[in-house]
Amino acid sequence: MKDANMTKPCIICVAITGSLPTKENNPAVPITVAEQIESTQEAFEAGATIAHCHVRDDEGKPTSDPERFGRLKEGLEKHCPGMIVQLSTGGRSGAGQTRGGMLPLSPDMASLSVGSNNFPTRVYENPPELVDWLASEMVKYGVKPEIEAFDLSHILKAADMFKKGQIAETPYVQFVMGVKNAMPVDRDVFEYYIKTVHRLFGEDANWCAAGIGAHQITLNDWAVSSGGHARTGLEDNVRIDRDTLAPSNAALVQRVVDLCDKYERPVATWQQAREMLNLKVPAVA
Repeated sequence: MKDANMTKPCIICVAITGSLPTKENNPAVPITVAEQIESTQEAFEAGATIAHCHVRDDEGKPTSDPERFGRLKEGLEKHCPGMIVQLSTGGRSGAGQTRGGMLPLSPDMASLSVGSNNFPTRVYENPPELVDWLASEMVKYGVKPEIEAFDLSHILKAADMFKKGQIAETPYVQFVMGVKNAMPVDRDVFEYYIKTVHRLFGEDANWCAAGIGAHQITLNDWAVSSGGHARTGLEDNVRIDRDTLAPSNAALVQRVVDLCDKYERPVATWQQAREMLNLKVPAVA
């Protein structure tokens, strides 16, 4: 009999832009809001049901500008009806509470890093008071957090916040592996992450995994074959392989769809993704 986790539809998240990749890295990286909407629509049609979003200013630099996030959210809701819009509160786009300035837009989801860790050239700072404030804003505006777990302690911190009511529902945890100076790509650690999520949040708890750079396809494979959900996209990786730039976000989504076919897992529709994550169905969809 097939493992129940392997019959669960796989939610594909596409991280469309991020804060670092540029047109010089890959001309397909969408920078303007219009480019982001077009790229996301292609990824949505390829099978992605969550759009993880950053915005850039007129110079292409990362920003937390709520107005730009608002235009992007509006465009995605129009051109990708039903797709889950997840806005980033990441630290490269601003400092302090400016990182949460878009939360009053009430997106479906937002990323939430609950602890600090090392990045390639700096410390990714997430001080407790800021984490608490971001979490409270998400509760206030009905935004479901996606916990960005760069370390095991971040999963345990999310569990503590859940117990205290700082996170309204069972946390949706994403394992981020392959960032230089943070958690490397280690299969034993990955398996322990899954075990920890199930121990703390129940066997039916949903989780996701993201691999950085060349590790993207590895984490895609591990996530799909282990009954989890998968993140892909040009934010994390601009290549199909060592010698080939990815032509689009949709092409990276297609790699995950192919893995779902390989492991005989269905790709989640936006309706299924919203049901699994307990998100409301938009009236227009």
